[in-house]
Amino acid sequence: MKSQASSRLADELISRLCCPSCHGSLAEMTDGGYRCPGCGREFPKLRGVVRFVPAQNYADSFGFQWQRYDRTQLDEGDVRNSEKNFKWRTGFTPDELRGKLVLDVGCGMGRFAEVATRYGARVVGIDLSAAAEVAARNLADREFVAFQADVFELPFALASFDYIYSLGVLHHTPDCEKAFKNLPQYLKPGGEIAIWLYSGYNKWYRFSDIYRRVTSRMSARTLHGILRAAVPFFYGLGKFLSKIPLVGKPLAGMVRHLFPVNQNPNPEVRILDTFDWYSPKYQSKHTYEQVFRWFESCGLTNLRVLEQSVSVRGQKPAVNASEFGVNETVSLGSSAR
Repeated sequence: MKSQASSRLADELISRLCCPSCHGSLAEMTDGGYRCPGCGREFPKLRGVVRFVPAQNYADSFGFQWQRYDRTQLDEGDVRNSEKNFKWRTGFTPDELRGKLVLDVGCGMGRFAEVATRYGARVVGIDLSAAAEVAARNLADREFVAFQADVFELPFALASFDYIYSLGVLHHTPDCEKAFKNLPQYLKPGGEIAIWLYSGYNKWYRFSDIYRRVTSRMSARTLHGILRAAVPFFYGLGKFLSKIPLVGKPLAGMVRHLFPVNQNPNPEVRILDTFDWYSPKYQSKHTYEQVFRWFESCGLTNLRVLEQSVSVRGQKPAVNASEFGVNETVSLGSSAR
């Protein structure tokens, strides 16, 4: 059941929503969805989430993934892995986010939106896949609203958000650079954006790239079935080999290089993260040099290198860029390349 907080946020967003096709204002329909009086497009509300995209798209594997592992990565009890990653990849603090309107681009099942709402932010999550349904369920008691929408055609008025983040998502689009460059226009003046992308510095994934030529074309269900057997086998093999005196560790390293699987101690997370690596249709890797050029080309300033490579944070000038002065680059932590 939707909470009063999420209902208030949904009501507030009506004035910020627009048609992703013609950018006209939207009118509410009786089912809770929206219709564009200008171009006639309709965006129905199904299972609690308004759909701004077709049901089938290149992110279908993520829908399967988050329906299957709907709470695996949520922080619970003393476990705060998602919060730790959120801090490493955005640098956002509770004091910064409290009371602010935040856009989570590629919210998945809501692991990072859970952290942001816990910090007091009012969060809007978008996901191209049906994972948006899972996020809406997981955060039903929070000030959170999820939409199924495309990062290339967002249904929001310009300058709507105080903060935007996208963590581990844009590199799964057909054009990561284009996807990122579409986002700063939705920031309010003075607003900030942070992204985390796969690193292009470490080449450990070379063999997985070969396997992905096949795995990314498999059905999500078939690939998941294979990985449920393969991940425990190769993880266990590496552990076994590493205990052999003298030659064990080199042999284990060779196995992990030739057959890369996630090494998380939690067996469910191991399968989830390995599936997340091998299943997407698109996957790109990037460097700080690339990402800094993207930020600068969008007029973003006060660029910061964050703790987990490759993550960068920047700010939209509160005044005209020509009046803002020289850009400043700040490092918030050491980034292993």
